[in-house]
Amino acid sequence: MGDLLAPSGTLETLLGNEAIARGALEGGLNVAAAYPGTPSTEIGEALSLAAKKLGIYFEWSSNEKVAAEVAIGAAWSGLRSMTMMKHVGFNVAADAIFTLTYAGLTGAMVIVSADDPHCHSSQNEQDNRHYSEAAGLPMLEPSNVQEAKDFTKEAMELSYRYKIPFMLRTTTRINHQRGPVRLGEITAKGAIGKFEPPEPDRYLQVGAIARKHHLELLKKIKEIQGISGNYARVEGPHDSEIGIITSGVSYAHVKDALRLAGLEAKILKIGMTFPLPERMIGEFLRSINTAFIVEELDPFLELRIKALAKDYAPDLEILGKLTGHMPQVHEYTIRTVLEGFSKAFGVKSPIDFSEIDRRSSKLLEMVPPRQPILCPACPHRSAGYALRRAAGRAVFMGDIGCYALLFQPPFRVEHVTHAMGSSIGIANGVSLATQQDVVALIGDSTFFHAGIPALINAVHNKRKFTVVIMDNRTTAMTGHQSHPGVPYDAIGREAPSISIEDLVRAMGVSYVRIVDPFDHKGTEEAMREALKTDGVSVVITRRECALLTVRNIRAEGKRIVPYRVNRDKCTYCRVCINTFACPAFVDTGSLVEIDPAICFGCGACVQVCPYDAIEPQEGSINWRDDRVGV
Repeated sequence: MGDLLAPSGTLETLLGNEAIARGALEGGLNVAAAYPGTPSTEIGEALSLAAKKLGIYFEWSSNEKVAAEVAIGAAWSGLRSMTMMKHVGFNVAADAIFTLTYAGLTGAMVIVSADDPHCHSSQNEQDNRHYSEAAGLPMLEPSNVQEAKDFTKEAMELSYRYKIPFMLRTTTRINHQRGPVRLGEITAKGAIGKFEPPEPDRYLQVGAIARKHHLELLKKIKEIQGISGNYARVEGPHDSEIGIITSGVSYAHVKDALRLAGLEAKILKIGMTFPLPERMIGEFLRSINTAFIVEELDPFLELRIKALAKDYAPDLEILGKLTGHMPQVHEYTIRTVLEGFSKAFGVKSPIDFSEIDRRSSKLLEMVPPRQPILCPACPHRSAGYALRRAAGRAVFMGDIGCYALLFQPPFRVEHVTHAMGSSIGIANGVSLATQQDVVALIGDSTFFHAGIPALINAVHNKRKFTVVIMDNRTTAMTGHQSHPGVPYDAIGREAPSISIEDLVRAMGVSYVRIVDPFDHKGTEEAMREALKTDGVSVVITRRECALLTVRNIRAEGKRIVPYRVNRDKCTYCRVCINTFACPAFVDTGSLVEIDPAICFGCGACVQVCPYDAIEPQEGSINWRDDRVGV
């Protein structure tokens, strides 16, 4: 990991997200706010560390809309702000952002949207370039780590100049690649702004005022379009009849694919993809006989370039997604581009991908399949175990978090994983449409993010279902960020924690039970009672993430001592594996053993074995009995 705060002129190896954070610091950042979401999370992590040293403000907000509004408030007070989110997080923030482009700014604001082609850690492949055009949000797209830093700084400067938010659109391969970055001067600092609208109606987006501001926005976009060519360049042989138009990480794949295929073509690399440098594109189209568009996900550039070609080069052949030469799904690789070149130009790939596929298939046959699983000692496993026993025939609405893995056997207590907070919202609909038992599972961070309004709706409309709030005392899935339910903030300072149970009771829920999920019997009983309750019932399973517990145990100088299986008692019934599925269990073919390299020594599995064959060793801690992690 490079030094994010290294001096100007230094060449540091940075993660793409760290480079974005550094670019914001060089752009004079004062305030940043975000909700963690892969692939954008490390931007906030980097800024949280920098905030302590530079005096700037950073927070993990309760959701993306709130984060955007924190940044808006700072930018309306004359400061420079940034908010960061994954692509689906933009959906949550969109309501505030669409109106923001009408209102404009007195300071500056950068909005980072991190798209996730191939759904590496997301529920869809949403292409957020459409947001830029729909909202009138100028957009820069970096193609490497250096540009990630430079474009962030540039976006901040442009936002300040034009008094409009700028969007930095990245994809997973930009966020999570690592590369050398030449650093500039850090100008970020703590600052006090002043809320002073430039004119009385500037931030009053109602009726005639909003219509006036819409016209102003269109004029700004036209003005910014005049400089968009500054972020584009033409490379390659000027006399080539083949022209490739690309942006973002696809540019890197194009460069490699051209070299490997021995194909001569000139490239138009576009850095500002909204508004587009239309004149520059038009002149490029006139200079070639065939245009080949390379971009991930939707034909965003392709459709707009086709429209421009009508005026500039109506007879030009344009190849891309719409002609079947390039796919409209998943991430692109060098192979994707080479295969596109083969279809379009008949060039033969120097790489025999069929042989690579054959070898890969053979190798995969040799490797045991392994599903993504919950960590050893994860409290969600115990909650899933008890829930399956108590409510196995219910309809289970899942949500976004580690517990989404409970859709897998042996638990199968998630029939739905849709969007943040949707477990409770969809449970509202299913409970009124059916007579089935309905259970909604939601994590503590997700509950604060988007579960509260849906629970209020359920109480007010007299729905009947059970909500299981799986409180592991952190935002675990993205790396243990804070949320309103924990007693510390984004940079580790003491902060008031919001009581989930008090909040739920204040909403009017009468049945509220708090259980330790490691108490399997007590958790199971609470869930059975909850299902029998009229109206909305809430069970809070409270135990901190096992990774935090292990870290704390080790910080106290204690050893993690694994449990073991008593061979004389083990009947090889495999109940432990078939119902609890902790990755520490090893099936030897004649009995079950516990792998000491994997076991965290929590003791939760002791309650699962019907023959009392799982035992502690000398020095083992029973987390439940010792109240560890509760």
